[in-house]
Amino acid sequence: MASVSWQSIVAEKKASIENSIPNDWKIKNAPSEDNLMDFPERCGILSPFDLEVTSLSATELVGRLATGNLKAVDLTLSFCKRAAVAQQLLNCVHLFFPEAALVQARQLDEYYARHNKTVGPLHGLPISLKDQLRVKGTETSMGYVAWVGKRDETDSVLVKLLRQAGAIFYVKTSVPQTLMVCETVNNIIGRTVNPRNKNWSCGGSSGGEGAMVGIRGSVMGVGTDIGGSIRIPAAFNSLFGIRPSHGRLPYAGMANSMEGQETVHSVVGPIAHSIPDLKLFIKSVLEEEPWKFDSKVIPLPWRQNEEEVIKSKITHGGLNIATYHHDSVVLPHPPILRGIDIVRSTLEKNGHNVFSWAPHEHELGVKLINKIYAADGCTDVYKNINASGEPAIPNIKDLLNPDLPKADVNEIWDVQLQKWHYQCAYLDKWRELEEKMGREIDAIIGPISPTAAIRHDQFRYYGYASIFNLLDFSSVVIPVTFADKEKDLKNSNFQPMGKIDAEVQAEYDPEAYHGAPVAVQVVGRRLSEERVLAIAEEISRLL
Repeated sequence: MASVSWQSIVAEKKASIENSIPNDWKIKNAPSEDNLMDFPERCGILSPFDLEVTSLSATELVGRLATGNLKAVDLTLSFCKRAAVAQQLLNCVHLFFPEAALVQARQLDEYYARHNKTVGPLHGLPISLKDQLRVKGTETSMGYVAWVGKRDETDSVLVKLLRQAGAIFYVKTSVPQTLMVCETVNNIIGRTVNPRNKNWSCGGSSGGEGAMVGIRGSVMGVGTDIGGSIRIPAAFNSLFGIRPSHGRLPYAGMANSMEGQETVHSVVGPIAHSIPDLKLFIKSVLEEEPWKFDSKVIPLPWRQNEEEVIKSKITHGGLNIATYHHDSVVLPHPPILRGIDIVRSTLEKNGHNVFSWAPHEHELGVKLINKIYAADGCTDVYKNINASGEPAIPNIKDLLNPDLPKADVNEIWDVQLQKWHYQCAYLDKWRELEEKMGREIDAIIGPISPTAAIRHDQFRYYGYASIFNLLDFSSVVIPVTFADKEKDLKNSNFQPMGKIDAEVQAEYDPEAYHGAPVAVQVVGRRLSEERVLAIAEEISRLL
């Protein structure tokens, strides 16, 4: 790498992305407006058929593919075209390979023609991949210049299983350098923007997925989450996303920063336009028995009985939901507080039982997880940054400061013990509320971020998301509403709880946030994916 400048590597990489888009799919006149959501419909590149099929849900599409009413090759071509448009608008792609996708689609169509059946539940469905998942023969740069050009020799386990289920791969989406920040920017392609307003963040680290799925260049994408990296892009793009507990879905064979860090695990999960689509993804992967391919996966098939428990409660007495507005560290902006109120009042009006939750020592939990992130003195990420000579992006030092000391083995053991104690204490508080109320609490609902989709380079506080990574609770994000400058006025009586709280509140501007997506997260105990998805589906239906 020393003999080649990182800038020349970047220039060649950008040119390769540009050249991967056929001329017929290139935008002739770039839009001037900030909101780009409707541009695909009027750009002239997409046919009525393209617009129709890319507007459907994944569940609807696999149904059409399974009956033979839709060809995999036609659907793949439509999503490739729309993804090409998305890249030109949002800068959300690290790798685009439509030719390989179309070959895969033709093979699936040929199989269907010969056997009159699908290869699996995702037969013919194009799925976008965060640039952590390895696809044999393609590149995984993960936002590091030093990794550009390195070809993968095998598929990640999840890619292998999705392929067995019939999924088609055509694009790998952008991530921030190191993955460890909630703003998607790197030195390879620059910044990825939000399709609803290019002045807003698309979130991170699965920000390219959030942007791509948000503008429907993909019907469903795969992200990862170690501190909110699925949930915040879902929230900022008005989408649904799930952070499963560690061990539910396979992570083996994926690229990552800080590999070998076993105290707080990164997990993999889908981002989509509906809860049924999230369930389709998880069920399809679990049907492939991932525990036979990844030793960290728990042998736990989809438990329909757990989903039925929630459905029964919905129709017989209502759900028991605890909610909270803030974590006593940072007060969310007015749109988020209104979003929590909307969910709470909606549940109450529809016969569900709502209680108040007092977050248990979130400040302690946030400090603990931040200590875990930097336990190696940031050696791993800076090794990969420095390998090419590229600079660290500005966001990195907020979370990963290379001046921090490296923990020794005994300090790491102590942190792991503190984490376990904290997890047990949180469960104690959950049970205490249940004993006080005389009923089982089905989920906790609270903010996923202190802000709606935020302006670039303003994200300051990860605690609302990362606390549940520390706890390893299952969490689903659902869209609620949009910021409204007439309703969400700046709090003139605000008194900060601390320095970070003051910084977050000072950033709020009702005019700048007008129209930004507002979401909440539905949180259940560890490995409660079936339950939290069923609860999120009911709330989404009521909203």
